[in-house]
Amino acid sequence: MAIVQISQITHRKGLSENLPQLAGAEFGWVIDQRRLYIGNGTLTEGAPAVGNTEILTEYSDILNIADNYTYKGEAAGYTVQTGPTLGDPVQRTLQRKLDDFASVIDFGAVGDGSTDDTVAINRALNQLFCRETQTTIRRSLFFPAGTYRITDSINIPPFAKLYGEGAESTIIKLDVSADSTVGDYIARTADSLQQTGAAIGDNSATAPQNIEVYGITFESAEQTDGVLIEDAEQVLFDSCNFKGPLARTDLTSATADLAAVRFDSTSALITKQVNFTSCKFSNWTYAFDADEQIQGITVQNSQFKTLYQGVLLGQGTVVAGGPVGFRVVQNLFDEIAFEGIKIADVSNNVSACNIFLDVATNFGGGDGAPVSNIIEIASDNNCSVGDMFERSESQNAVLARIDTNDKKVFAIDKGERIKFGSYVRKAGQIATINETATDTTITTVNINVTEGFDLRYTFKDGSNAVVRTGTMTVVAAEDPGDSTGSLGFIMTLLRITTLV
Repeated sequence: MAIVQISQITHRKGLSENLPQLAGAEFGWVIDQRRLYIGNGTLTEGAPAVGNTEILTEYSDILNIADNYTYKGEAAGYTVQTGPTLGDPVQRTLQRKLDDFASVIDFGAVGDGSTDDTVAINRALNQLFCRETQTTIRRSLFFPAGTYRITDSINIPPFAKLYGEGAESTIIKLDVSADSTVGDYIARTADSLQQTGAAIGDNSATAPQNIEVYGITFESAEQTDGVLIEDAEQVLFDSCNFKGPLARTDLTSATADLAAVRFDSTSALITKQVNFTSCKFSNWTYAFDADEQIQGITVQNSQFKTLYQGVLLGQGTVVAGGPVGFRVVQNLFDEIAFEGIKIADVSNNVSACNIFLDVATNFGGGDGAPVSNIIEIASDNNCSVGDMFERSESQNAVLARIDTNDKKVFAIDKGERIKFGSYVRKAGQIATINETATDTTITTVNINVTEGFDLRYTFKDGSNAVVRTGTMTVVAAEDPGDSTGSLGFIMTLLRITTLV
C-alpha cells in the first residue's frame, strides 16, 4: 500500500496536572512523572475512544494500567465464567490481584540465613494486621523458602495467618552474634498494638486471637525458649517444627530448662483453644512446660524427639488450677530421656493413643533399663487411654509404664491392665502346668507396692475342657516371723495334683 501522506507530528510538555486533551497523534510529555502520552484522535477518524493513551516507559505504573485482569482457567480446556454471563466477566486490576496475599520479601526480609530480618518481619506483621482495625487490610503473610535470621522475638498479632513452604524449607531462626542481646523467645503472641507481656490489652488493644501458622520451622541457636503463647485464644500451629539448641548430651538433666512452647495467662485473658497438629518438637528440655491457667490445649499427630521430658504439667507453682483440658493425642514419643508425659499437681487432662518408643531409659533404648515411669499421673481426675509402649513386661515390673500414684485416675496400660487409682485389673494369661512340675510362674507381683490381690483362675485339661475354676485372695498382713513388724505376704500354696 502506497504512503499517501505523513502528517506533521506535534508534541507538548508540562506537569501532570496540566495534561490536556491531545490532538490525534500528538505527544505529551509529563515532566514531573516522566510519563509519555499520545492523543487518540476523534471517533470519526476511527479512534475507539476519545482521550489520551499512555505509552509505556520505565517509569509507567504498569500495575495500575493493567485494569482488566480476568481469571480464565484456560488449563481446564475452556474459559471459566466469572461473571453473570460469559460476556460479562469480572475484571480487576493486576495490582488488586497481586495484593491478594503478601510476601515477607515485599517488606524487606531477605531469608538468606545471614541478614537480620527481625525488623522486616515485624514490620510486615504490623502493617498487615495492626495498622488498621478493618478486616480488609488483613492478608496471609507468605514466607518463601529460606532461612530468616532474627535477633529478637517475632511478635505475632491477632488475626495473623503465616504460612511457609514447608517446615524443612521455611525456617525462622533466632541466631545472634556474641556481642548481641538475645530475645527471650523465637516468637510470641502480641496484641493489636504489638504489645507483649503485662501490657497486652492496654490502650484498648485487641488481645491475641485467631492466629494460624502453617509450614514453618521455629529454630533457636541460643539458650532461649521457643514460642510463648500468652493471653491468646484460638491459635493453630499446623505442620510446624520447633527445634531447640540442645544436644542429647545436654538432656540427661533439666539444667538448661528450655521449652519449645510455654504459656501465660491472666484472669481476664485466659489462654485457651490452642492446637498443634502434625508438628515436631526436638532438642529442648521439654516440649511443653505449663503451670499457668490454660484451657483446651490439644497436641495431636505430632512427634516428640530428643528431649529430657515430653509434656510437663503442673510441676512448678500452679496458677489458678493450672492446665485444664490439656489433651495429648495420637503422637509419637521417641528418644525422651525421662517421662514422656508427667501430670503433677493439676487435673482434667488426657493422654490417649500415643506411641512411646525409647522413653524413660535415659536414651538406653525402648526396652532398656528404665529410669522413670513413661507416664506419671500424680493428681486426681486425669486419664491415660489407649497409650502403647515399647517397654516390655519384664522392665515394666522394675518400673511401671504408667504410675497413677494411687490417685483417682483411669488408665489402660498397653491393653494388658486397667488401672483405677490403686486398683489394677490385669488381663488373663495362659500357662501350661506339667503334672510333675514343682512350681510354675504364671505372673509376678511387686510386693513393695501391692497390698493385696485376687487371682481368678480357670484350669483346663488337655482337651480344653474346663475342670476347675475359682478365686484365690491374697492380702498383706504382718509377717509373724519378722521381728521388725514389717508387712509381708502370708500365702497358702495351691497345688493341683490331678485334674479330674
